[in-house]
Amino acid sequence: MMLTYRLVRLIEDNSEALSGSLLERVRSSPLLAEYRNVPDADLKERVQGIYSHLGEWLLTRKERDVAQRYTEIGARRAGQGVPLSQLAATIVLTKENLWDFLKHKSMAEGLPGVWGELEMLQLLDQFFDRAIYYAAVGYENQAARVVTDLPRAV
Repeated sequence: MMLTYRLVRLIEDNSEALSGSLLERVRSSPLLAEYRNVPDADLKERVQGIYSHLGEWLLTRKERDVAQRYTEIGARRAGQGVPLSQLAATIVLTKENLWDFLKHKSMAEGLPGVWGELEMLQLLDQFFDRAIYYAAVGYENQAARVVTDLPRAV
């Protein structure tokens, strides 16, 4: 538990840098083209809010809090023209940004054993995260085909 607390504290203390690096990753990703409709400050503020209060989100927040936060974000992104697949990919990228940060810090602080134990969890996460993204892409593609196949009113 002590290591978990240390890692959460590390993330919270570096929330500004983490949100900045995520913003750069979103802006440079070819998968997230429609995120150009999301102002930098909006994206950075929402992500920094999670990173800077991660311990609270993990330990004291309830499912209804997560539901409220992400329902609001989903509605906001839909209003900004961001497809569901890109929203899902950005949530995944937010997590990958954390993994990369923790990997770098654990190696820099001489904790390679910690990273080695977490590597399997990261691989599992990556698999299911990609599954979510590509399922959303397939869903959107099919939904678009259904709409274009509807008979037109005469």
